[in-house]
Amino acid sequence: MIFTQQLTYRYQQGADGEVLTFPDIELPQGDVLVLRGNSGSGKSTWLALLAGLLMPQQGELTVAGQRLNGLSNTARDAWRAKNLGFLPQKLHVSEALTVAENLQLAYFAAGLPWNSTAKKHSEFTLAALGVADLAQRKPSTLSGGQLQRVALARAVLLNPKIILADEPTASLDDEAANHALILLQTSAARCKATLVIATHDVRVTDRLTTAKTVQFDKNNTKNEKNTSVAGVFVD
Repeated sequence: MIFTQQLTYRYQQGADGEVLTFPDIELPQGDVLVLRGNSGSGKSTWLALLAGLLMPQQGELTVAGQRLNGLSNTARDAWRAKNLGFLPQKLHVSEALTVAENLQLAYFAAGLPWNSTAKKHSEFTLAALGVADLAQRKPSTLSGGQLQRVALARAVLLNPKIILADEPTASLDDEAANHALILLQTSAARCKATLVIATHDVRVTDRLTTAKTVQFDKNNTKNEKNTSVAGVFVD
């Protein structure tokens, strides 16, 4: 579940820093939410707040049953590793490691043991996404679509309660975009996770017809340094 109330974020410290004010959102566990809006409308910032990568200037922020306000950096890192699957715009994998070793990192980050059970689960996750045969390959040898599947496998490996995807269909053709959305939906359903997708791609809302949607529009207020992000639920 996701609950935000009177959430704001300041890009820079001090009076001159731009402030984003976000809409109040309450999303039950297991639901799908699509954030719509043009680039620069605050979608990626909101996702980073949900992931605990940024901290709000003010407001309430509860994700997967954990109130993030006031948590230390170490506590947020530990919470994120165990509860969150994040698929950023730029896929972050270690080029020096194989695909299998990249998945091991998820266990290490969460402080979980890497044993035979973990290894079998990792192999099962890769197989579920159709990339089991890539386990011993390095990321530099993979196509864009293969790399996206590997990144998704790592994101859902520990059965996260929340999956965040930032522009997952960007630069993909129609067939690849449709497949990426199917993978996200099926992976979230398998984990019983809440799925949040930030996008300006109309193909996403065309495909996810039953998802809740929020339109992010960045509108300057009287004070040019303050920005309100208007969010409207669209059924």
